[in-house]
Amino acid sequence: MNVSKRTSTSSTAGARGVTLRTAGLSLRLDVRGAVVGLLLIALALVMGVVLIGTGDFPIAPADVVRTLLGNGTVAQDFIVNELRLPRVLVGLLVGAALGMGGAIFQSISRNPLGSPDVIGLGQGAAAGALTAIVLVKGDPSVVATGAVLGGALTGLGVYALAWRQGVHGYRLVLVGIGTSATFTAVNGYLLTQARQEDAARAVLWLTGSLNGRDWDQVWPLLAVCAVLMPVVIGQARNLRMLEMGDDSAYALGVRVERTRMVVMGAAVLLVASATAAAGPVAFVALVAPQLARRLTRSPGPNLLPAAWMGAALLVTADWAAQRAFGADQLPVGVLTGMLGGAYLLWLLVTERRAGRI
Repeated sequence: MNVSKRTSTSSTAGARGVTLRTAGLSLRLDVRGAVVGLLLIALALVMGVVLIGTGDFPIAPADVVRTLLGNGTVAQDFIVNELRLPRVLVGLLVGAALGMGGAIFQSISRNPLGSPDVIGLGQGAAAGALTAIVLVKGDPSVVATGAVLGGALTGLGVYALAWRQGVHGYRLVLVGIGTSATFTAVNGYLLTQARQEDAARAVLWLTGSLNGRDWDQVWPLLAVCAVLMPVVIGQARNLRMLEMGDDSAYALGVRVERTRMVVMGAAVLLVASATAAAGPVAFVALVAPQLARRLTRSPGPNLLPAAWMGAALLVTADWAAQRAFGADQLPVGVLTGMLGGAYLLWLLVTERRAGRI
């Protein structure tokens, strides 16, 4: 059997690509995107190791790695593997899920403001969790289930309200903003009806935090990501075609509404599951895809770079929240909210100057 291999290079939107053809199979590799992705993975893992070593009992990075490989002391093994590793894994998974979910919504809406934070998914998930806390008095598993259901129903409602011969751009964003405002009012009402201890529990959950996360949060979120992320990646080409408009996508053989429903459904479940695990961590889903696109300089949704960027951002933010304010450790959602709010203002000014809003 003779196998011929040819390699050619091309340039698209400022990004260098390499096309490999082997026995009739063609695969295009975006070299810059791949390098950026590897660097983001490395950054996320390094910050994860640093975060594991951070706390009242500090552990050097080399000792953290040695303990993860099974060569630490009994005390280090307990602190690293039982107390801190689950928190870091939840942070990595939540950041990756939010980053990929944000990239999907921004790609579908063809709008950098088309983020789950803006279109109400976080508020919907929060409403489900608050219902479980205030009305049902549920345990953490019930609260997590309520958050997933709230986020899923909100996504379904936004899709239905934005539908008019398809779901397009600013209509999705505007419907989402209205939905977010509605759920903000509902959440405020639920807090006023809660008993003092339930209200305190609800407010703590609403800030978005990785404190106290253990293996019970890791496994469900890992299962969701393991199932849904390959589904989304399998639709990456179709999603890229959708960015050119429905008519162009139809002409290229894309089943537009089927693709849109599949990726939006996956994005809603990813974001809702991430919110159930860590609370509504603000603005990671907005910022991560934008930063990833600026680094890769590649067209399309940049799904994997956005996921790696989200993971790196969240663990870095959690480390900064523990270290930057002395003894007063902030929940990670407070820090991402402050930084993400500033980024949103900058983005609005940029879009206005460009004449897009």
